[in-house]
Amino acid sequence: MTPARADTPSPKVSFLSSVLRLARPRQWIKNLLVFAAPAAAGVLLESGPLLRTVVAFIALCLAASGTYCINDALDVEADRTHPVKRNRPVAAGIISVRTAIIAGIVLIAIGIAISLPIHNGELTLVITTYAAITIAYSLFLKNEPVIELGIIAAGFVLRMIAGGVAAEVVISDWFLIVAASGSLFIIAGKRYAELLELGTNSAAHRRALDEYTAGFLAFVRAASAAVMLTAYFLWAFESAVANDNSTWFRISIIPFVLAIMRYAHIIELGRGGAPEDVVIEDRMLQLLAVIWIATFALGTYA
Repeated sequence: MTPARADTPSPKVSFLSSVLRLARPRQWIKNLLVFAAPAAAGVLLESGPLLRTVVAFIALCLAASGTYCINDALDVEADRTHPVKRNRPVAAGIISVRTAIIAGIVLIAIGIAISLPIHNGELTLVITTYAAITIAYSLFLKNEPVIELGIIAAGFVLRMIAGGVAAEVVISDWFLIVAASGSLFIIAGKRYAELLELGTNSAAHRRALDEYTAGFLAFVRAASAAVMLTAYFLWAFESAVANDNSTWFRISIIPFVLAIMRYAHIIELGRGGAPEDVVIEDRMLQLLAVIWIATFALGTYA
């Protein structure tokens, strides 16, 4: 009998790696948005707000992974028509639909339980709302054109609100406008990339895609980018005045605008289908983000 190769993964290891893939840890980068509001408010270096924000981050990661599990179970047939998503564990038949749903419920429950002690349960309300609208999206709202864009954008905004609630800071109106319009800008870019990638097969994967045109998605990106940039300019000028006329907030406008333009260029190339991959892989975008964070931090903390 030929001995088994030492580098052959065992079925147990293969299953565990598939469970980890089902949780989509690469998507957790989106949950770093919970640190945005505490950082903008200047309290992120304080131990109390920082610790509570870290708890919010962990709770959101668990809840988000739970919604991914449920989404993959509900979208199994549609994912099998997608050139990339057909390799997901549920679509590939490695993990059953039932197992994915149970895993999703457990992860969401743990995420909610972790958030309970924070800010008299207000963080729990935010995370529960996030999980509820995400599951509602997976069930039926994903098929509603325009509404589905707003639902996904709301998920990004709720992440930022979770950070503000955890750190117990008042979130600026300008901050929320920038967050909401920026999220819509990214989601419209994601849909455009999917439209290019799937072509005539787009409706089989996502019914709402059949209702979109490249021109409409370009309009959404242009409108949301205009709102985002205008709101950020006003926020930066207001913050400069509030912080002894600090010049750093005004300087932060430059890398912010360049970063948005860089991302817009990436979208035009059809590479905006996975925003988390863009953030991880595009070095110039990372450099601009670091410069922007540094200039804004200097204005806030210096």
